[in-house]
Amino acid sequence: MSISVKWLGHSSFEIKAEGKIIYVDPYEGKYSEKADLILVTHSHFDHCDLSKIKEARQPSTTIIAPEDCVPKIGGDIRTLKPGQGTAVGRISVKAVEAYNIKRFRTPGNPFHPKGFGVGYLITIGDKKIYHAGDSDFIPEMKQLGQIDLALLPTGGTYTMDNPESAEAALAINPKVTIPMHRWDTDPQEFKKKVESNSRIKVVILSAGEEFQVV
Repeated sequence: MSISVKWLGHSSFEIKAEGKIIYVDPYEGKYSEKADLILVTHSHFDHCDLSKIKEARQPSTTIIAPEDCVPKIGGDIRTLKPGQGTAVGRISVKAVEAYNIKRFRTPGNPFHPKGFGVGYLITIGDKKIYHAGDSDFIPEMKQLGQIDLALLPTGGTYTMDNPESAEAALAINPKVTIPMHRWDTDPQEFKKKVESNSRIKVVILSAGEEFQVV
């Protein structure tokens, strides 16, 4: 079974598998191929871009998003809280926690409070892909189980930075990890720390490049 993962930029990905097209956090890139499934981690505009969702959506598209995205997106939306899962054909999706513990708008007011957004575990056949959403390195990441591919934010300010994301990668211990939500940081810093301390493979993609999950 072939699973291709294309980084569209920022936290946006296109995943092709089981004859299906999945988009995660539509924002960057082009969405000319219509989606079977769209996953939105939270309602911030750079993860839930209505123009991109409209571009990718077709009548049969399943959209999974947090509750506060429902009135924004419109139509029939499935919502999942952390720990809840659903299936779209033979693709399983489970929501997991994603939140800040270190990054705040003002003291005590995190950019992404617990309960605001989610990450997703996407299971396709015997492969599991983890999209962390916007998150710091949180304890729940240590309890994800076996992950084949982890998509981790590394840009700092609103999420983990390179050193923290490397620590998260070491704790999750996926087979492969791809840095995302990078802003203008150097992903080589992330790669060096992860690969020098583990057997995890770090793949650095340019926007539009693909990785094959094997």
